[in-house]
Amino acid sequence: MESMQHRLFQILSKGDRNDKISLICDYFLSLLIFLNLVAVCLESVESIGANYQQHFFYFEIFSVVIFAVEYLLRIWSMPADRKNKHKTASGRRASYVFSFTGIIDLAAILPSILPYVFPGTDLRWLRVLRLLRLLKISHYSTALEDLFSAIYQERQSFIAALYLMAIALFLSSSMMYLAEYEAQPEHFRSIPHTMWWSIITLTTVGYGDVSPVTSIGKMVGAFTALMGVCAVALLTGIVASAFSNQMARREAIFEAEVNAAMADGIITEEEADHIEDLRSRFKITEAHAQVIFETIAEQQDFDDIVEEKTKKT
Repeated sequence: MESMQHRLFQILSKGDRNDKISLICDYFLSLLIFLNLVAVCLESVESIGANYQQHFFYFEIFSVVIFAVEYLLRIWSMPADRKNKHKTASGRRASYVFSFTGIIDLAAILPSILPYVFPGTDLRWLRVLRLLRLLKISHYSTALEDLFSAIYQERQSFIAALYLMAIALFLSSSMMYLAEYEAQPEHFRSIPHTMWWSIITLTTVGYGDVSPVTSIGKMVGAFTALMGVCAVALLTGIVASAFSNQMARREAIFEAEVNAAMADGIITEEEADHIEDLRSRFKITEAHAQVIFETIAEQQDFDDIVEEKTKKT
């Protein structure tokens, strides 16, 4: 039973190039997710949705069955997850069920079941909810996890930038309200209503549906637009810097592990597996990893030569 759980967990997890069955499973589920997104979009077109309603229905039933089986198998095989901090099988299963990926896996199934549980549910909302299946790709990509992790590492800078953005929002809204209330009371009748204009201006979107007409209002608008460019550039720079720092930290950890493994001159099979797992998780290319290995080997050879000369002297 344990061996079956372990093998099933390997298949359902992100596969490596040496496990063909796991790779086939990944490709199949990814393709099914993509086809579901295409189907949901095409189904919203009235002519296509009406002509191929039966086909969409059968494809939806097929998809839900596959996703439901996958969800149940993931729960059953979760005790084989050795990286899980929980020691018991029930604890590991519960950690998956209430995790982000577990909730998304469940959300991929519920929209197709809800109409039978709650008749009369708005199908348009359910159709949109089915688009959440796109997030199931998180099983095979750490993009969302990397983004949240990068922002969390730079959370103080990010919060400071958001604070400046909030100051600019309230300041520009208040000033524009004072400048434009009498000229355009229908658009700037209160500070909360004026915030719509401030938000689209600060984010440099500028829909053009609301614009100042007074001289003071135009000056405030120009100042707000400049603040928006600065704020967006600041937030973008923080996120970009966070990603860069995260990659640097991962590379430093990888180098430290490689250095420790090569310290005795021999890399055991267990150490090699650990290093390969780190390389895969940290998204370090094989060519980059090879350069790191060669650099560390040259450094160790140089250190050995220096040590020998030191002993002789």
